[in-house]
Amino acid sequence: MISVEEAHRRLLEGLAAFAPLPAEDVALDAAHGRVLAEDVVARVTQPPLPMSAMDGYAVRGADVAKAPAQLRQIGYVPAGQRHAGAVGPGEAVRLFTGAPIPDGADTVVIQEDTEADGDRVTVREATAAGRNVRAAGLDFRAGSVGLPAGRRLTARDIGLAAAMNHAWLRVRRRPRIGILATGDEIVRPGEPIGPAQIVSSNAFSLAASIAAFGGEPVQLGIAPDDEQALQRMAGAARGLDLLVTTGGASVGEHDLVRSGLQPVGLAIDFWSIAMRPGKPLMFGRLGDLPMLGLPGNPVSTFVCALVFLRPALALMLGLPTEQPRERARLAVPLAANDRRQDYLRATLGIGTDGGREVTPFAKQDSSMLSLLARADCLAIRPPNAPAIEAGAAIDILPFAGDPKPL
Repeated sequence: MISVEEAHRRLLEGLAAFAPLPAEDVALDAAHGRVLAEDVVARVTQPPLPMSAMDGYAVRGADVAKAPAQLRQIGYVPAGQRHAGAVGPGEAVRLFTGAPIPDGADTVVIQEDTEADGDRVTVREATAAGRNVRAAGLDFRAGSVGLPAGRRLTARDIGLAAAMNHAWLRVRRRPRIGILATGDEIVRPGEPIGPAQIVSSNAFSLAASIAAFGGEPVQLGIAPDDEQALQRMAGAARGLDLLVTTGGASVGEHDLVRSGLQPVGLAIDFWSIAMRPGKPLMFGRLGDLPMLGLPGNPVSTFVCALVFLRPALALMLGLPTEQPRERARLAVPLAANDRRQDYLRATLGIGTDGGREVTPFAKQDSSMLSLLARADCLAIRPPNAPAIEAGAAIDILPFAGDPKPL
């Protein structure tokens, strides 16, 4: 068995020739969650002119340095229009939030501090020069970089790109990931279930994970325990960026992924990882196509996707590949660990002192999806870690795509 760290390194080295993926242009309203392939540069200055930040009157600061002050209204400017003349001594222009500041004015007196009578305006509160005025270019200027290449776009980023006058953005193409489940013992949800069969969940959790990681899942179906059928269905992955199989990667007589695909070009880089769950994980190439073979147990599949498939897609997208570990305090003691790195399903809570606490489940069987669904994170136990008491700090691995817990 090789360590998780070595497997992670060899996986990324094996995928380096395929990364990053080419760029493509997408409409702004389809760009959320995509990864920028180039900087987004402002095409306009925002605001383009000095603008009013409040409803009120544009005046000269010198005229309202003391209150009360009597002014004469010479214009009325809603947002989207501009006063044609200039503001002189003792004059004011009625305007609203977002309206351009007229020439000669340098201050906006908010309407709550004024009283109007015809064209006469009384300013009841002194206002310093420059108040309630947004300077030209306060937000950004034409030519400035608003969003750097390599950024995964948030809803906030989409708003900024729109304000910078971009209707299209250049982003990395989504990795197209083929998902091939294997085994006579599984059927799709809704299909008839034989007496010795179970409903397949791996392909669906994988597809959701791939989408959360920024990829495009492609379901290839369920391959039976037959070498020719396996070869034929794996061949449908040609043209994709990565083939992911589930099941059939262990050492049993019916675990046919290795033996069945080697005659059609499968070259294995590594197999068997010192981790729990997920020991029977395989990486290699099927001809020119990278291939990741995940275990068949549902929890093992999910954990291996989080530990290995997430950084693989990050590499293809030009994103950082480091695992986003966090820290939390143990709520319960843990026994010493063996030579395999443990990923324990756990919940998060708040301790009596307000600190974040993690509680691994007492049962960690790799077939129990119900506990995985209840978990908030994975608690990480390094190989050969000694026993630790409640209150000790421990690394945790958050779930990608989930709302951030606590």
